Amino acid sequence: MIGRTRDCTSINTSSHFYMFLEDRNTLDKARSRQASGFPVVITDLPEADMPFQGVKAWILQGEKHQLIFFEMQSTARVPEHSHNYPQWGMVIEGKMKLTINDQTKIINKGEDYLIPAHAKHQAVFLTKTRVIDLFSEKTRYKTKTAK
Repeated sequence: MIGRTRDCTSINTSSHFYMFLEDRNTLDKARSRQASGFPVVITDLPEADMPFQGVKAWILQGEKHQLIFFEMQSTARVPEHSHNYPQWGMVIEGKMKLTINDQTKIINKGEDYLIPAHAKHQAVFLTKTRVIDLFSEKTRYKTKTAK
């Protein structure tokens, strides 16, 4: 089955769905609209009101959780803190030095981490870094407009 959508051609073959861009300009236009290292589909989410210098973030809000897409400059630092719920994350670009309960580890692109509830933790970003974190708390961060 071949169908047409606005800027692409779709082909549905059994259980696989394939999408092909009709021209290179469509992809280039989409990339130029990116506000950060994340694609527009992420940066169109509500932006988080971040208390840390050199950190931008976007919130995907769940009923009981928040999925946060972070972008940190190489100067960014998150000071030691803890919270009453676990936090899972993955570095998707760059690297960071993460300390959990006085144990420090370098987390590189493609690696994930789990911060247990009540664990004291802090992070230093060694390069420009993008991270996705899942917080087991629906109100960890507020949006910029919802202060």
